[in-house]
Amino acid sequence: MFMLGCEKVTVEMPSKTVLDGISVGVDSGERIGIVGRNGDGKSTLLNVLSSALEPDSGRVIRTGGVTVGVLAQSDDLDDDATVQQSVVGDVPEYVWASDAKIRAIFQNLLEDIEWDRRVGELSGGQRRRVDLARVLAGDWDVLMLDEPTNHLDIRAITWLASHLKTRWRQGAGALLVVTHDRWFLDEVCNSMWEVHAGRVIPFEGGFSAYIMQRVERDRLEALAEQKRQNALRRELAWLSRGARARATKPKFHVAAARELIADVPELRDELQLKRMAMARIGKQVVDIHQATVSFGNRTVLDQVEWMIGPGDRIGIVGGNGAGKTTLLKLIEGKLTPNAGRVKIGQTVQFAVLSQHLDNLAEFEDDVVRVAISRFPHRIMLDGKDTSATDLLEKLGFGRADLNERVGDLSGGQKRRLALMMILLEQPNVLILDEPGNDLDIDMLAAVEDMLDGWPGTLILVTHDRYLMERVTDDQYALLGGKLKHLPRGVDEYLELEAEAREGRSSTPSAKAAEAAGAPAEDAPEQPLLSNAERHRLTKLVASLERRMDTASTKIEAAKEALQGTDPTDFQALTAAQAEVTEAEAALAALEEEWLEASEQLAV
Repeated sequence: MFMLGCEKVTVEMPSKTVLDGISVGVDSGERIGIVGRNGDGKSTLLNVLSSALEPDSGRVIRTGGVTVGVLAQSDDLDDDATVQQSVVGDVPEYVWASDAKIRAIFQNLLEDIEWDRRVGELSGGQRRRVDLARVLAGDWDVLMLDEPTNHLDIRAITWLASHLKTRWRQGAGALLVVTHDRWFLDEVCNSMWEVHAGRVIPFEGGFSAYIMQRVERDRLEALAEQKRQNALRRELAWLSRGARARATKPKFHVAAARELIADVPELRDELQLKRMAMARIGKQVVDIHQATVSFGNRTVLDQVEWMIGPGDRIGIVGGNGAGKTTLLKLIEGKLTPNAGRVKIGQTVQFAVLSQHLDNLAEFEDDVVRVAISRFPHRIMLDGKDTSATDLLEKLGFGRADLNERVGDLSGGQKRRLALMMILLEQPNVLILDEPGNDLDIDMLAAVEDMLDGWPGTLILVTHDRYLMERVTDDQYALLGGKLKHLPRGVDEYLELEAEAREGRSSTPSAKAAEAAGAPAEDAPEQPLLSNAERHRLTKLVASLERRMDTASTKIEAAKEALQGTDPTDFQALTAAQAEVTEAEAALAALEEEWLEASEQLAV
């Protein structure tokens, strides 16, 4: 059923046309991820569809009675209102405390915030979470969320994805979400809109399917351009007329995806990078032995034992306030432990990209060209000598950007420039604290490609699960002051975090629920799997993948048999074709079972 949309909408800004005659529609059951470069109009599109912005031409259409909840980039919360008033309004406590959905929102987004605090007293991140809780607590037909994962840790992001997947019954409600969190897009969305050059281009499937379709689209466009150039040369020679363009709409499934990436090389040569790192840094980087850090009566790090080696690519996860920043300061030698010791190798040269981009402060009044002239002009990346100009181009800076004042750059441009500057310092240990903030998806991919070829020790702190799993080889978690290696990555961290939460004392929301007559131990909307069930599903997925490979082999064999059949023997041809059809149906059934098991495993 159609819910809302727009027809021939144009939005003009002083310097450019942001949306140029676009027509889009949203049907019930759709979960749409909106992607595009910073400044291309993603938030503008949401503002138009939510009627917060009047287009210069065209119209917005909404089915009568459809309600829309919006999380905008900035909030309209009343500074004098309490957190509770901002989220549930004047609804009596006994009413909302007995609602499992509201309790889950409080427990997963606001458990560290007092409900009677004034909104004006909150930090920016806390205020953002209150606004998200306000939107989620409402009963809306359509949700429009602009960067909902900002200021959320990995556990809260995972909960939010689960909440949105189960918020409406299948085929009901609609979601439009703007985010740079690629894991979140894959987990929640069933279609994508790419906003680019004033247009909105739709894609079927989540983020991974979108990327595959983009790769295929670019390949087809390159092929079409090559054919066009060849045709032009022939036309010039023969003075004939031009060729007509062709369009193709590809379909994607598991086999097509495998074929698409079959000739893609490994992301990085880990052995070679470690050799290069050892040549630059030696054998010792940072050794932490039984280090404890306390502030007053609170122990932040408890007897941490850790050896960081040359070429290690490490990701650190943990909730807000778990001690990640403290650990980074300990690694860098800027913090002395209360007990234990930290030994840093003599040749270690640290470079740190902080959340607040401290290394840009002294360059605010310089233009980009002058700022980068203060650094060496060449660095080693991916085994090659790379110039600062090439590095700037990889990070999306054009010629005009070189003459921009550093203080006037966008948030994303500043973050990319700060990263480039610390790389030009030629460190051998790189510490990145939330490097993905303010970056669009294309620039995140560019940063990832660049880090793939960086020959040194990399330590990354981020709530972006996709980025974490993409650029690091080992992940560690901070839980209760202890540092724990995660052989199974972020999934293992989420399991450990859930177990830790079960052992904590009841939260204010749980106490309020008990007072309202609701059991505090109510199950969440979608409970986490038990270890036994997760083990069973993991084995099932692996088994299904092996059976899928076998089924694919049978299909190829059946097709070869079909090709070798006598074309005049119609009975044999029919039987051979039936073999192919049966084999393809078997593979399709296995793929369906594999997808279902994988989705359960992702909970």
